[in-house]
Amino acid sequence: MRELCGILLLALAHQATAATLAQRIEKLLAASPAAGGAFWGIQAVDLATGKTLYSLNPDRFFVPASNTKLFTTAMALTRLGPGFTFQTRVLSAAPDATGRIAGDLRLVGGGDPNLSARPIPYQKGPITGNPLVAMEDLARQIAARGVTRVDGDIIGDDTWYVWEPYAPGWAEDDPLYDYGAPVSALTLHDNTLTLHVAPGGREGDPAALTLKPALEYYEIDNRIRTVAADGERQIHYHRAAGSLTLELWGAVPLSNPGEDLLLGIEDPAQFAALALRQALEDRGIAVRGRAIAHHRFPNELPSLLEASGSETPDGAELARRVSAPLLEDLRITDKVSQNLHAELALRAVARARRDVGSREAGLAELKDFLAEAGVAADRYAINDGSGLSRQNLVTPATVVKLLRFMYQSPARENWISLLPVGGQDGSLASRFGDPALTGRIHAKTGSVSHVSALSGYFQRSNGAWTAFSILVNNFNGPSGEIRTVMDRICTLIME
Repeated sequence: MRELCGILLLALAHQATAATLAQRIEKLLAASPAAGGAFWGIQAVDLATGKTLYSLNPDRFFVPASNTKLFTTAMALTRLGPGFTFQTRVLSAAPDATGRIAGDLRLVGGGDPNLSARPIPYQKGPITGNPLVAMEDLARQIAARGVTRVDGDIIGDDTWYVWEPYAPGWAEDDPLYDYGAPVSALTLHDNTLTLHVAPGGREGDPAALTLKPALEYYEIDNRIRTVAADGERQIHYHRAAGSLTLELWGAVPLSNPGEDLLLGIEDPAQFAALALRQALEDRGIAVRGRAIAHHRFPNELPSLLEASGSETPDGAELARRVSAPLLEDLRITDKVSQNLHAELALRAVARARRDVGSREAGLAELKDFLAEAGVAADRYAINDGSGLSRQNLVTPATVVKLLRFMYQSPARENWISLLPVGGQDGSLASRFGDPALTGRIHAKTGSVSHVSALSGYFQRSNGAWTAFSILVNNFNGPSGEIRTVMDRICTLIME
């Protein structure tokens, strides 16, 4: 009888605690106008016991934004392994005795996401250094082979992946910006460029423009004028889909620091070819031809789901770069929420497992992977690798099921290392900064218009680990207010 009473008391205590937690969260949501009008989905599960600590709409569907990257990077880590690498090669006919290449020189992309100045392993802070360092390394290797002249074109070949630069559900203007850069097996500097707009020398002068990297890829129609120092900075820009003309208009005051415009590249393979051509010419290697791109279009393949064999470019290899291990890039992908890298990871799995680097094959492989994780196909709808698609849908319970699967897998340590750490790095560097919370939350953020998400793991005050997912849709207020409420909910469950 005494044991039965003890069990009943513990059960009642648990119910009281749960009720108190639910009431506190309900009160917290009601206190915020932005949070109170939004649609919330939450689930938190103790990883040791499997007990649900708190839930709210756990089986309802939400747009997950960049929480989609949890699915992509978990699959890539599991399917490809942490040591997987990418190769970028330069091929051509063998140069003659004078160093002349009679035909084309082909820059062949192999899906490497980090042909850039980004430091590896991941480091906090801005990316500095030469964004064209990879092309200069390849050009140095080519020069070392004695090449002095290329009579043909420089071809940027990204046929390793199917040319599907954007996914269904991306907004029409996403490709204009760095976060919507097109997906290509030949990726240079994250397929972006930075255009710095500064005042001219005198009032009335056109704005001064600086490109990084310094490649004249776009034709720029600059109608931004320099105005008096007490004027207002108004910088606007537009580029139509498929166009290489960038239109600028507005005003920039004298003595104003100006503004950086982060722009997506229309055709990354051509952009990379242009960079290699410039690097060759800088080394005294004459190039008579153009910088052009070679793609493999979806209609050129019998199936986008699998292939029985793929064509590979031939020729003498003049230069090669091998990437850092995949694990390092998956850390970058999740910690800074790098959309392009997530899309490349999806296609890398497709190419390795199904011999066709298409979005469709990557999503088919994701379906198989999630089935192994115990996630039913009717519990999600995922159309891209990054979460930029507004057509994606998941439930909090589905996210938590994935998190529990990865926590119990042999990849646990590597997997958790991918995630931003509260108060320390990545997209959580400025959140959970309280000394009592710092380092206890490992979670992926997510954000698109009217959507915010946070899912991952936290360690409770008793040391127990919890998998959780908080998905918020349809809010019409400051996103910072939603994040503050979200973080407070995590803190309440952690106590």
